[in-house]
Amino acid sequence: MKMLVMCSSTIGSAVGWWAGSPFGIMTAFMVSMVGTAIGVWAGRRLATRWGL
Repeated sequence: MKMLVMCSSTIGSAVGWWAGSPFGIMTAFMVSMVGTAIGVWAGRRLATRWGL
């Protein structure tokens, strides 16, 4: 479960950084934090659904 949450949060963070980077480094950082939170939520939900 921890590994799945870590991987999904990393992917969410990277997607957030990619989406925010055209608007500046602070925007990239903020959107990356939102992506991390969404990744953690999605990873935990997936792990729960799979019974991990």
